[in-house]
Amino acid sequence: MTSTETAGEPGNSTGSPFRHEETDRDAAPQFVLPLVARIERAEPPARTDALETAARAVLVLLADERSAGDGEWAQAVRDWQDARIRKVVRRARGAEWRRAEALPGITVGGRDAEVRVFPPVPLDGWPKELARLQVSGTELDDPLPPEAPADGLPVLWLNPELEMSAGKEMAQVGHGAQLAWWELSEEERAAWRGTGFALAVRSAEPAEWAALTRSGLPVVRDAGFTEIAPGSCTVVADHPALRGALPYEGPQGG
Repeated sequence: MTSTETAGEPGNSTGSPFRHEETDRDAAPQFVLPLVARIERAEPPARTDALETAARAVLVLLADERSAGDGEWAQAVRDWQDARIRKVVRRARGAEWRRAEALPGITVGGRDAEVRVFPPVPLDGWPKELARLQVSGTELDDPLPPEAPADGLPVLWLNPELEMSAGKEMAQVGHGAQLAWWELSEEERAAWRGTGFALAVRSAEPAEWAALTRSGLPVVRDAGFTEIAPGSCTVVADHPALRGALPYEGPQGG
């Protein structure tokens, strides 16, 4: 399971750290945010659980005090956000997972899923414990269709027209969560943090997808490095605090 992706421009906030010219972002030194999903052979997590946990892991790292100000991860996070916000998702089990847990990072748990997020590293400077992890071969499924998200819950809507691996979708929803985070005020961020970054990941209804992408909510546009065409819209970040300022109400389930 692997995914190396970059997100598109966020939708509304002039204070977003992603407000750079495209050439400036490409010319900057490139960093990557590593995410490692625990995928044990006997008991893999459900797909939606893994996606939601990966998205929350990105938010947990962004909100961590070590990522801000003079924190030990802050410079790496700033360098990463000044370039393309690449994320790489790999999988680990058994001893591989224990070695990954020994590195500086944060493990985030879902219902059954576990994802460990690490501070950004140079594109060609991976720790050997992570560089050797498997990059393919595991797919995830949902035993039952996920229920409609609860009212008022932030939802990361996936493009129903695209076929993506679980690893790629984990990177994409991580991008969506990050774009939403950038658009929120400090008060709104604190409120979301207070819920443990509660969110849902769902596939949008085909009839709703076009309206979602035109709604003014943050949209992830893929860089086209893997699996799908460059510029493809993959995720819309539908946070109630952002939706409330728009005329579009958004889908209520899916």
